[in-house]
Amino acid sequence: MDLEIVFLGTAASGPSAGRAPTATLLRRGGDRVLVDCAEGTQRQLMRSIYGLPDVPEVLLTHFHADHYLGLPGMLKTFALRQREEPLTVYGPPGLRDLFGDLRRLIGRLSYDVELEEVRAGEALERDGYRILVFPVHHGVSAVGYALVEDDRPGRFDVETADALGVPNGPERGALQRGESITLADGRVLTPDAVLGPARPGRRIVLSGDTAPTETVQVLAEGADVLVHEATFTDDERERAAETLHSTARQAAGLARSARVRLLALTHVSPRHPPAAVLAEAESVFVPTVVPRDFDVIEVPFAERGEPRLLRKAARPARGSAPPGELEASELPDAAA
Repeated sequence: MDLEIVFLGTAASGPSAGRAPTATLLRRGGDRVLVDCAEGTQRQLMRSIYGLPDVPEVLLTHFHADHYLGLPGMLKTFALRQREEPLTVYGPPGLRDLFGDLRRLIGRLSYDVELEEVRAGEALERDGYRILVFPVHHGVSAVGYALVEDDRPGRFDVETADALGVPNGPERGALQRGESITLADGRVLTPDAVLGPARPGRRIVLSGDTAPTETVQVLAEGADVLVHEATFTDDERERAAETLHSTARQAAGLARSARVRLLALTHVSPRHPPAAVLAEAESVFVPTVVPRDFDVIEVPFAERGEPRLLRKAARPARGSAPPGELEASELPDAAA
């Protein structure tokens, strides 16, 4: 099953000419999860190859404006498209108060918006994976999120299955799914007879805004990808500490200690050239990338290779119109 991280906004507090503020789309099979929704997120989606999908849920890390300001406009656009399916917004304590203030901007919608306040230690169970909520250190009500897949069955040993007389067909499929079978001679075989040790699923950790903290390191232990903020470089370490943000060097040190497969640095300030941010991090932890808007990280299973950054993979091919722009012309007249 495909697993991708789509970077829609990679800037720090405000947009720059080349970067929008924070928004990240997680794609797992047919599932879509939007983490943070800064100013302009719906337009970033419209400019991407995905268009503006009716995402079923949005996860907010905290309530600084550069992480939620795009929500009112996006929710209103969904209503203009006559959406009917409910949308759930998750966030730390304070989420309901935030929406109490936003209601005057959003107005009436054609669908229900459900609000779920989450706390560190909780898990959002999904089909085949769960989203863990963990505490970060940012001076306000804030959390990070980790997408953690369920373990997979071990490798199927064909030679052992042949020796045991397991016929080719549905019996082998049942064993691979973890089910016991009964052979024609009455023998009962359990999956462990032909399957190796369980293989771990994939893990993606998104820190949100935070100073370096042990909780992120613990959740990121052995992760396939750690998406961590790097608002500052090391020459502004004191400023980073004052504002409870991280430097590129600090994020890299955390990734090295957690032994992640790939570190992706986001929340990049226009004061710091991306090349300088990358160089500082790579001096501590080599498998580091600094994604730009519309970059994608593919996350394969460990036995199939390393996570890799695909530059501008979320942008349409040159000369073709983004799906969102095609959809915009089909909106009801009330959108004008």
